[in-house]
Amino acid sequence: VQLQASGGGLVQAGRSLKLSCADSERTLRSYTVGWFRQAPAKEREFVAAIKASNSFAYYGEFVKGRFTISRDTAKNAVYLQMSALKPEDTATYYCALTRNIYYSRADLYNYWGQGTQVTVSS
Repeated sequence: VQLQASGGGLVQAGRSLKLSCADSERTLRSYTVGWFRQAPAKEREFVAAIKASNSFAYYGEFVKGRFTISRDTAKNAVYLQMSALKPEDTATYYCALTRNIYYSRADLYNYWGQGTQVTVSS
């Protein structure tokens, strides 16, 4: 499985970005898809996840309503809409796949994309 994360960039604080995660093998639709982020010298952090079965979404505590994860089955893609971005959101964002129920644990994800850099300036 090869995941492709895209959509990162440099934005000013308060603006929005939409990240995309896709795979060409159409595998993504049968997995829970998670987004994680990692800033320099920090541990990988859970951002959001969306289940395959019912598209129920889960979010990290820091999100506080700013981010929305969604799934487009027809396009075999998962999106992370990020709004009201803050400088502390600066990190490399990764999408990953799991079939485990513990969606916030990075060590239980089987497949990872290459990451997309998000930089938020103040």
